[in-house]
Amino acid sequence: MGGLLPVANVLGRLMMLFSLAYAAPIAASIVYLDGMAVDFALGMFITLALGVLLFLGTRSHYRELKVRDGFLLVTSSWLIMGAIAAVPLMLIYTDIGFTNALFETISAMTTTGGTVLSGLDNAPQSVNLWRHLLQWLGGLGIIVLAVAILPLLGVGGMQLYRAEMPGPMKEARITARIADTAKALYLVYAGATVACAAALWLAGMSAFDAICHAFSTVSLGGFSTHDANIAAFNSVAIEVVMVAFMFVGAINFATHFVAVRGRSAAAYQNDAEASSMIVVIVSSLVAVALFLHASGTYASFGTALRHAFFNVSSVGLGSGFASVDYTRWPVLLPHFMLVLSSFCASSGSTGSGIKMVRALILLKQGFRELHRLLHPHAAEQVKLGSAPVPNHVVLSVLAFFFLYLASILGITLMLLATGMDLDHALSASMACINNLGPGLGAIGPAGNYASLTDGQKWICMFAMMLGRLEIMSVLVLFSRSFWRK
Repeated sequence: MGGLLPVANVLGRLMMLFSLAYAAPIAASIVYLDGMAVDFALGMFITLALGVLLFLGTRSHYRELKVRDGFLLVTSSWLIMGAIAAVPLMLIYTDIGFTNALFETISAMTTTGGTVLSGLDNAPQSVNLWRHLLQWLGGLGIIVLAVAILPLLGVGGMQLYRAEMPGPMKEARITARIADTAKALYLVYAGATVACAAALWLAGMSAFDAICHAFSTVSLGGFSTHDANIAAFNSVAIEVVMVAFMFVGAINFATHFVAVRGRSAAAYQNDAEASSMIVVIVSSLVAVALFLHASGTYASFGTALRHAFFNVSSVGLGSGFASVDYTRWPVLLPHFMLVLSSFCASSGSTGSGIKMVRALILLKQGFRELHRLLHPHAAEQVKLGSAPVPNHVVLSVLAFFFLYLASILGITLMLLATGMDLDHALSASMACINNLGPGLGAIGPAGNYASLTDGQKWICMFAMMLGRLEIMSVLVLFSRSFWRK
């Protein structure tokens, strides 16, 4: 128990910080007169009160965080803050219950984008803003935000950073101090969000829609203020802007920072992940457009290219926005797009899945093993660009890939055990672990997750957490060695 108290102390500080987020929906409720300000104020009070109690009750146990503390803090903070963030939703939607409210907030904070709510076009503005704000906060992580703006969390900050940030090479820093690194990343993140909101407003969205969709675009979250998602706007200009900023969100934010600091695009040219991601997505959307046109799905190649451009980019990068119901396309295409969502986003981005850097390492390691079959005594090393990849990183990637596949299989089997059919179970497993959101069929872009049973929703929430925290950060909590002194 004594080892948990330092984690509880920092968790209390995080909850006090998180309570400030409620100011946004309270302000929106007051401005738009939707009558929900009291509900969000209650949520703020509960969050702040619990945070203060945890902080004061454990302040004598405050110490530098250890590696295991970081993993425990990240997972527990996601669960606890997700539960508290669900309080206003339960107060506003009195009939949805705790499971549905928690599903919505966990889906938001993990940037999954699967929803159980309908009637979003007429939902209170404060509710829509809250959903999208939670996605934005989850984009680079509440933990990194806390390290960035609260110097008192700088103690043991690297442990939090390693547990929270995606990608296999978490030792890399872009500044000397971890707090400065987090600040730099969030400055770029916030700047990209402001630019996205301005561009969407100029493209034809209302100011409110532009702000909400900027939150969910840069975070690759996929939430919308409309049930019809992006199809509600029917605007090529809006689709182009959103795809552009989805790519911003899917590229390593350290690369963005280096490019901004150096005022040069050379950082992108030197980023093997970014160039590979662009090649894969662009070639895929062209291939899908040709397939759609050849199959007669769209008579015009221009129409096929437009819908392939938006939907392949959105699904492939893990965002989950949709401009059409792509599950009605030839059966190969939506399944192919699900596979793309497994690996296209970069490490250090707001995306999930295997990540492009791991996919490149796996590919190069596969070719190395094939070469060694013919030349068993050859000394070769996996390289990304001109940089050699240490063998321990290769082994870590192989272990991650195994756990990733095992997790998809395990989640699929659990959903099958609840009576779900194979296509829905497999697509839900991949969509949740990849933090994509829409799957196939009833949980596809034309539907939502409301039809699932409570048990199925809890399984999906577990999958979302696995994906957002990169599987190992969650599974390590279930290992016996983690709890040994």
